[in-house]
Amino acid sequence: MTPSDPFIQDPTLNGHAAEQVSRILLTDVPVFDGPSLALLLFRFGFNLLVSWIIIQFFYYKKSDRRDFYFTFLMFSVTVFLLIFLMDNVKLQLGMALGLFAIFGIIRYRTETVSIREMTYLFIIIGISVINGLAMTVSYAELIVTNLIFILVTWALENTKVLKHTSFKIILYDKIQLIVPEREAELKEDIRQRTGLDVIKIEIGNIDFLRDVAYIKVFYRPSNLDPSTLVSSKQLKPENF
Repeated sequence: MTPSDPFIQDPTLNGHAAEQVSRILLTDVPVFDGPSLALLLFRFGFNLLVSWIIIQFFYYKKSDRRDFYFTFLMFSVTVFLLIFLMDNVKLQLGMALGLFAIFGIIRYRTETVSIREMTYLFIIIGISVINGLAMTVSYAELIVTNLIFILVTWALENTKVLKHTSFKIILYDKIQLIVPEREAELKEDIRQRTGLDVIKIEIGNIDFLRDVAYIKVFYRPSNLDPSTLVSSKQLKPENF
């Protein structure tokens, strides 16, 4: 700080500036704003309820992953509060776009998180951004928008509405059944030993020294089966 600094030349300016700042803080920022607090609590509770319904009844019911359960709920809380407490609309939009950009980076640089988990993370971020940013739409429109998220997620997760096909890779020991002429016997044997509703099979690498073969079994999952599989690293695609 140079000797010509006005705050050094006149120390009373420091006190005057501090007084102005304190006056602005006391007059422009209310200590308690009932309507604003009520709006925050209502929207926060509504957003948390919608996120919890999707996570609890659609994701957790099939996956049973408590780590992602915690992650999704905390994402919902954090994103909503970040968006809602920003007064500047441009900052809100910038934050929303930044969150989706981060989501894209995570999706394409992470191998251990399956597509299903990333999709649910995208849903939770989208719902939280909408509930925190949509301040000019009616409550009816906001509720309908959230109901659309819930209904579409339910429809896509429900095997009675939309038929799913999953697959498992198994190491099979009866290689005498892998010939095309005995495919029906192979399917029946796998069906009896695994209890899966086998649709089709694909034969991978065959090890005649150990009398085993890798078989990709496509089956129709039950309602309690997860819609996705483990990561691509665990599937060992080089065996096919």
